[in-house]
Amino acid sequence: MDEKIYIFGAHSRAQTLAVYLQALYPEMKIEAFLYNNEEKNPKKIGGIPVLFLDEGKLCTEFPIYIGTRGIYHKDLTERLRNVGFEKIYPVTVELDLRIRNEYLKKYFADSGEEFAKIENLENAGKDPSAVVYVARSAYDRPLKAPYEPVFYEKEIQAGTVLTAERLAEGILTDAGGDNISDRNRQFCELTALYWIWKNAREDIVGLAHYRRHFILPEDWKERMLCNQVDVILPVPLYVAPDLEENYKARHEASDWEYMMECVKEQDMRMYRQAAEFFKGNLYSPCNMLIARREVLDELCVWLFPILFKVAEHGGQKEDGYQNRYPGFLSERLITFFFHMNKGRFKVVYADKNFLQ
Repeated sequence: MDEKIYIFGAHSRAQTLAVYLQALYPEMKIEAFLYNNEEKNPKKIGGIPVLFLDEGKLCTEFPIYIGTRGIYHKDLTERLRNVGFEKIYPVTVELDLRIRNEYLKKYFADSGEEFAKIENLENAGKDPSAVVYVARSAYDRPLKAPYEPVFYEKEIQAGTVLTAERLAEGILTDAGGDNISDRNRQFCELTALYWIWKNAREDIVGLAHYRRHFILPEDWKERMLCNQVDVILPVPLYVAPDLEENYKARHEASDWEYMMECVKEQDMRMYRQAAEFFKGNLYSPCNMLIARREVLDELCVWLFPILFKVAEHGGQKEDGYQNRYPGFLSERLITFFFHMNKGRFKVVYADKNFLQ
């Protein structure tokens, strides 16, 4: 017997949640996506109606999952209780993490591949030199609670040449040696990645953010070594309708098209492979990774020339958010690079947190 539910929300988080739930629980039937604001919403999503919360007769006995940003959960929960719902399930970061991992296990298994995570690998007992650089900026909003870097993390100030402010005395910056610190407004944390590529010397290097850190076992370095892991990526995220169209709906489509032209100039076979890959739905977000030094070198030798060409062609955008398009494109490109080289590089995944 089908279990009927509602999902509150009609945008990307709610749509992704629907994909996860339908794949994991085939007996679950989504009656409708609900909303209660004046934002433009589609009339249907995948054939499922999108309804205003007070529109028509809703069965308040059905469970309802809140698929919106967490900052809205408290008010929405109260509103839904007032409407008469009792089975209310806000999709918190923890719940999203659990559902996403379960979905990916099934997705990879159905594709005949292994969904390997770093915490499930064996330990070699050896300790290679490794640093995960944590990108920070003078313009970061303060965290609600202080965060102390773990022993393998080292903070690096990104976009250093654009401000006289220093986040801490003696903090590492992206302005020394070979660098692109002055391009931070467009390249975001990639100015730190470029610095790592050109200047860091550890056996294993990584990039995280001041709000987003990998969730790793203490002996993750030894596990990488024992299992000959080449790179750790964030657990993939599902987006709809596909990677290409999702980007184009959120950003300027011409930058995507020019990026693909740059890939085509490099290699027609690579272009065809990229075009097919970007019709899929999964990518590892946030420009976060941990890789062996040689692997990071190879990635950056391929990645940055494409991004530089696209940035030269696309120029500066007036909107500060949209001006970060090289950083948004690189999330997709990094994921594609490791898909393209999956026969050469061993990839495993790790969850990441998000600090308020």
